Amino acid sequence: MAAAADNRPSRRKKAKAADKKAGANAADDHLFDRELESLPADLRWREWMLRVEAVIFAAAEPVTRETLSRVVGKACSIDLLIDDLREELTGRPYELVSVAGGWQHRSRSAYADAIRAAATPTRGGVSALSEFESMVLMAIGYFQPITRAELSKIFGKEVSRDTIASLRNAAFIASGPRSPTPGAPYTYVTTKHFLSAFGMETLRDLPDIEALEDAGLLSRAAVQEEAMGAVVKGEEE
Repeated sequence: MAAAADNRPSRRKKAKAADKKAGANAADDHLFDRELESLPADLRWREWMLRVEAVIFAAAEPVTRETLSRVVGKACSIDLLIDDLREELTGRPYELVSVAGGWQHRSRSAYADAIRAAATPTRGGVSALSEFESMVLMAIGYFQPITRAELSKIFGKEVSRDTIASLRNAAFIASGPRSPTPGAPYTYVTTKHFLSAFGMETLRDLPDIEALEDAGLLSRAAVQEEAMGAVVKGEEE
């Protein structure tokens, strides 16, 4: 035990490391001029716009407001700056969109056929899913948190672990809270990458579920019956 204790970093060492990190961050802040007070107001705004556009362009995922605030002055309105960037991109084949709690460059839908015809790999494209995997992902989007058994009830056949693994590997879903049903199975929920990949800001942007039910693609009643049946079974046991 004494040897193990000796191997642990002391509080003094931890404090010294934290101070060193804070000092490095302070040095970075000093070297990087966010405020640009030496520039006239119009040139300052223009530089902030270019910085924000560069950060969004280089990022693999949507960039949050918090991230963008690191490259502009404290008095800069991110919303007004984004509005100006969007206006500047009018007429371009790409635009600045709000998805998954941040902003990202996206090609305009009018050029989708040209992009497909080029047959080149696209940045941040949606992973190729089978038709059934796509349907399972859609069901998770609407009914989350949801278990694999509940998904199987919706589709009238087993949703395999391989299907779940495929969606996890594509970073579209993650484990949610344990279900209160017998056995406490894992539930599944969608991720921020799911929102980003399908161009949604929040889950409220999902298509109207009633229309999907009318088309026979999803059954909210089926999963509710499955969940209630599991609860009743657990109480009986």
